[in-house]
Amino acid sequence: MKFALFSLVMNIPNAVTGEALTPHQKFQNILKQAILAEELGFDAYGIGERHGAPFLSSSPPVLLTAIAARTTRIRLLTTVTVLSVLDPVRVAEDYATLDHLSEGRLELIIGKGNDPRHYPLFGITEEEQWESLAERYALLKRLWSEEDVTWEGRYRPALVNVTTQPRPYQASIPIWHGSASSTLSTELAAKHGEPIFSSNSFHPQAKYKELIDHYRERLAYHGHDPKQAIVGSGAGSLYLANTAEEAIKRYRPYYDAFQATSAAQHNQSPFKNLEDAIKHGPSLVGSVEQVIEKIVNYHQAFGNQVLSISVDGLTETEQREQIERFATEVAPVLRREMPSTVWDRGKLTV
Repeated sequence: MKFALFSLVMNIPNAVTGEALTPHQKFQNILKQAILAEELGFDAYGIGERHGAPFLSSSPPVLLTAIAARTTRIRLLTTVTVLSVLDPVRVAEDYATLDHLSEGRLELIIGKGNDPRHYPLFGITEEEQWESLAERYALLKRLWSEEDVTWEGRYRPALVNVTTQPRPYQASIPIWHGSASSTLSTELAAKHGEPIFSSNSFHPQAKYKELIDHYRERLAYHGHDPKQAIVGSGAGSLYLANTAEEAIKRYRPYYDAFQATSAAQHNQSPFKNLEDAIKHGPSLVGSVEQVIEKIVNYHQAFGNQVLSISVDGLTETEQREQIERFATEVAPVLRREMPSTVWDRGKLTV
């Protein structure tokens, strides 16, 4: 298995210390995270995209470019790029530039996003999100693979003989499809034979497994080999300790603080409390042995080759503690027991 560390750049007062970071301090924290992730052998680092408080992740290509300048090996992911509201021309230009500055380490994960506040900001309705995503995705693919593109659609002005600059550094920038709530995303990925990344954050395993199973079924329908499917998966919150009791005690204030945010409430998670989320959901809170056991269980259900984790919300000291402990005590076991060839040659492979 391969591992990605990611952040939505959530900036709320620390639930234990009360410390509040300025935006500048939070961005510096993210840069430190990414550098540490590379030093500890993580395979990728991702930045999500949100357009409202408490998140500072409105400009992923800018932040990922800063990370690219401070790292040399780690893959750079967008987790996710909210393509349903973005101009594909701007996306093509920004991320092709980042692709050059990172020397081909970029991979895009596209999706409709997980925050309804961005629709009025960018002039579409929530009901249009899937149609908008499909149209913009098709145009982005053409802009990266073709020159002199002539195109007409609903969600941006027509194009006549347009060649975006710069052209990507990679022959083909890998595109994943974020999957959280609808078969429309898994259908789009399957149609084009591209990988999916399950959010796997707020609901029981069965919900996400159903979508992943649908993806593999539709791959076969569209003439792709489902055995070659590439699946990534997110996880619930990470908090490791020597015992489950200690992990729960230390993590509870953070869980309660996040559940109180409007962003968490929007997801309508069915879990009653932290214990319920740990027992019936993807939260990685417990001893090293318990966390490994849960990741193995989810891998058996999903068949995922990549796992992403986040330490958003913790103090910087705890972030380092959790990242280091995961990298040294959890990741080596899973790499050995569940080998993955994704990114083995510096690019997306099966």
